[in-house]
This record gives sequence, structure tokens and C-alpha cells, in this order.
Amino acid sequence: MSDLRSSIESATSARKKWRLPAIAFAILLIAGIAAFAATRGGGADPGAADGAPVRGGTLQFALIDYQRSLDPQWGTNYAESLIGNNITDKLTWQDPKTGEITPWLAQSWEYNEDLTEFTFHLRRDVTFSDGSPFNAEAVKANFDQYVHGDPSLGILPNGATLLPGYLETRVVDEYTAVVRFERPLASFLQASSFTANAQPGFLSPSTLKLSAEQRTDPKKVIGTGPFVYESWEPQAKTVLVKRNGYNWAPPALRHPGEAYLDRIVFNTIPEASVRTGSLVSGTIDATLDVGTTDEKPLSAQGFEIIHRGVSGTAIRFDFNSSLFPTNDIAVRKAIQLGWDRQSVQKTILTDSYSVADSILEPSVPGHADYSGSVLKHDPEQAARILDEAGWVAGPDGIRVKEGKKLVVKLLGINNLVVNKPAYESIQQDLRKIGIDLQLTVVPIPDYTAQQAKAKTDWNVVAANRSRNDPAVLNWQYGPQSGNGAYVTKDSTGVDADEVTQVLGRLETTLDPAARTQYAKQAQDILIDKYALVNPVYNPSQVIAQAPYVHGIVFDAQSRNHFVDTWKSDGK
Repeated sequence: MSDLRSSIESATSARKKWRLPAIAFAILLIAGIAAFAATRGGGADPGAADGAPVRGGTLQFALIDYQRSLDPQWGTNYAESLIGNNITDKLTWQDPKTGEITPWLAQSWEYNEDLTEFTFHLRRDVTFSDGSPFNAEAVKANFDQYVHGDPSLGILPNGATLLPGYLETRVVDEYTAVVRFERPLASFLQASSFTANAQPGFLSPSTLKLSAEQRTDPKKVIGTGPFVYESWEPQAKTVLVKRNGYNWAPPALRHPGEAYLDRIVFNTIPEASVRTGSLVSGTIDATLDVGTTDEKPLSAQGFEIIHRGVSGTAIRFDFNSSLFPTNDIAVRKAIQLGWDRQSVQKTILTDSYSVADSILEPSVPGHADYSGSVLKHDPEQAARILDEAGWVAGPDGIRVKEGKKLVVKLLGINNLVVNKPAYESIQQDLRKIGIDLQLTVVPIPDYTAQQAKAKTDWNVVAANRSRNDPAVLNWQYGPQSGNGAYVTKDSTGVDADEVTQVLGRLETTLDPAARTQYAKQAQDILIDKYALVNPVYNPSQVIAQAPYVHGIVFDAQSRNHFVDTWKSDGK
């Protein structure tokens, strides 16, 4: 491929770079400690510098969601990925500030010019909590099951979308594994650090032999992580305890040895007022999913608010390009232009969030700004576009074309506190230009059930996708991948082959300049040329914590790690 040839020099440089052992990397990182320190505590943990960490104690932590499965390779909500990250580790760690891929369970790696083979040289001191060794055979067993599943055990192919074209993992020797793909997959290096939904966290060989039903026993779900399961009460709480002997946190975290905390209790508290009240009363020590109206009052009472934007896509409307009326590009463009983003910023969002100016969240490499063009608020232009397309005002103000009303049905999730209020603001603005946006915003289980009928029943699916890599666009919208806009060869006015080609280029190179160019082309085709998506706002994970809580880490997908967390009260 010509794209590949242009990046050979850069790729060769990267391969040489990561022949450094992890200890050498840690030494080199010292120069960047000051820059990384803010990210290490989630971007806003001033108490982390108050003194030496205190070992021991239990962290009571609240979440809006509950853990439906103990298997981190299956989990598809924030609670599941967050908890899974603390019982399992990954091959690599992605720096949340720079996006750089750095060592973890793999000390070094290299890849071929075609980006179809990735060789990892593993640490030799890592074990699963049942005592079995973490080695190349474990990598192979995990990736094979992660991608292909195991019908006899009821295990789904959870990693098939993250690792498309996976062929095999070859075991070169005990601590060298080669992961092979049938076509270039530049994003695999980032995928090897992926911490969001259906993540590639490593499970012990004993766990991989278990059925999905057997993996509901917390004592049998074994990883290499800094914590292990103690107990699980479905829809109520999950308890983790410290893994004795753990000593392989990502070098970038500069955390030696075991976790500081003895125990973490993840409490499911769906109601925002109860989460806030529990924090104020001291029943819990920290809570995720802080309501926007609670941030300032909690801060005024001495609680610390820490947050990080969720790298990946913005919360966005994915338009169904195959279903009336969103199969009309005029309708899609009018929705992009027809609502007031500044009003959403001022009346609904806090400083922890931002209105989206692209489909990519600003921290993702290759992000481009469309706020001055197709994503500006211009209701007059939106009305003209609809007029020219034959949409005329009906007696109730809602436009009509060929006897059909301009009704757009939206399916969304209520798992982020800002979602529904933001959609309601857009709903009000769009009604002024004759679009009836009908909202169905529901909990994740209901959303998942309805999403299965999205192609035939819903004009808009509203959500975000966590992944700190521009290839998230191909993952979500590629017609041969996620196909979030339901683009087909029969789609009106959309060239499916062009969309496939433009988005697919993101997997052909690791050269930063080329990837930035390809990311811009991908955003152009999704936002501007075909108007397949309407970015809304950049989501953020917001935590309120007592002043004695320190060191909660936000990673590059804004999932939390607690290996470095401690409580100055020691309780």
C-alpha cells in the first residue's frame, strides 16, 4: 500500500524506541513527571501531594450503574469496565495526557512494515492471583477466546470488533508472543491498552476454561490485577480486596508494589440525590456520576471534584441513513444547524464538560474543529435547507413532505447525568424549525434491547464510544465495522465505498502526520459531506471525593484505577 510506504521510516523509529526495557523507560520518564502528575490524579487531585501515601483502609465508592457480569472481557457498561480494570492488566498502558503507548505487562514490542504482526516481549515476574504464570501461552489463550468466543462455554466473541481480522497469536518462546492479523491494523497497539467496554484484560487459564454461568462466581474470575474479587451482589455492590504480592503496575504510574487500599466497595446507587447525600453523610468516600447541579455545592462543602473528558467520540446523534426521514441529507444537515450549542453549554453543562465541535473528543489525536462551519447554530440556514428539500410547515408547526410528518425518533441512554437534559434542549430548538424530535432515554438494559431494532425502528441512536485513537471512527462508522449510520450501497446520496475507503485508511499507518490527515478526511465525510452524525457534547467522568481520598487515576479512556489510591485517614 502506498500509505504504508510513506510511514516506514516513522514505524522503524517506533520499533527501535520500544526495544528499551521497562526500567529504562521509567528512567526516561522522570523528565516528564511534572507534566504527568496532573493526569495521574485525574487532573484535579491537589490533596495527592499532602504527604506520603497511607496503606490500608476501605474505599466506599458509588456508581450509577451496576455490574451485570464479573467477566471483564464481556462487560459493556462503565461499572463493568472500571471494576474489570482493577482485577486485570493489559499488555500496554496509554498515557492519558499524550496518548503515547507505554510498557505494562509487555516490556517492549515491535511490528512489521505491513502492520499485520505485532511482537510483544513480556515481563517474566507476573502471575495470576491463583499462582499460574502470565506468559505467551496465556496471551494466546486469552486473545483466541476473546476474539472467537467459545460456544460450548457460552462465551461470546467479545473482542471481534476491537480486533478485526485477528488470525492467531504465535508463541515464540515462554515470554514472546506474536499477534497476527489478516490485514493492517494500526490501531492494535492502542487496543492492547484498551480499558473500556469488552476490554482485553487477561484472565487465568483456569478462568478461561469456565462457562459464562461459572464465571458468576467471584472467586473463580482470576486476573493479574492489583485487586481480586471478594464478593458480588448483583445490582447492589461489588467488593474487591488487595492482591498480595502485586508488583507490576504500569511504570508510568510510578507505583511500587501492592495497592495501598485493603478493600474497595463499589456501591450501586442509581439516584443522584442519594449518591450526593451518602457522600455528605460520610457513608461513602467518593462517587462517580456527580450531577451537574451538585458540583458547586459539594465543592463549597469541601469535597474535591476531579474529572476527565472521555476520549473517543463525543456524545452524538448517529443518523440512520436508511430510514425515513433521516435518509434525507437535508434533514440531517438541518438537525446539525438547528440547535443552540452555547445554550446547552451555559444552561446544562458545567466546566467539567464541553460542547462538541467534532465527532472526535479534543484529546484524540487528529481532532478537528467544525464549530465555525457545519456545526454552528444557524436556524435560518437549517430552515432554508428544509424548504428547498420540499419540507413544508404543517398546521401544528411540524413540517410535512409527501404527506409524512418530520418526526425523528431518538433512542438514548440515561447513564450519563447530562444526556437527557441536553437532548431536551435540542428537542426544543428543533421544534422551532419544524422538526419533531421524539426522545426515548432509558437505562442501559432497555437501551441494549431497543438497539437491536435500531436499523428499522430508530432514526437516531445517541451515545458515545470510548477509545483514545482516531480509528474509533472506523470502528464505529465503517460500513464493514460498526456501521453506526447504517450506510449501505442502497443508501440515498451516500457512497458506501467511499465511506469504507476513507475510514479504513486510519488502519494503514502509524505515522502521526498521515493519521492526522486521514482523521481529518474521516471527520469531513462523516460530519460535512454526508452529515451522518450530529456531535452534541464531550462527555466527562466526574468524581466527587472526600478530602482524605487521594490518587484515583483516570486512564486514557477515563476509566478509574485504584492501585495508587489511598486515604489519609487510613480507615
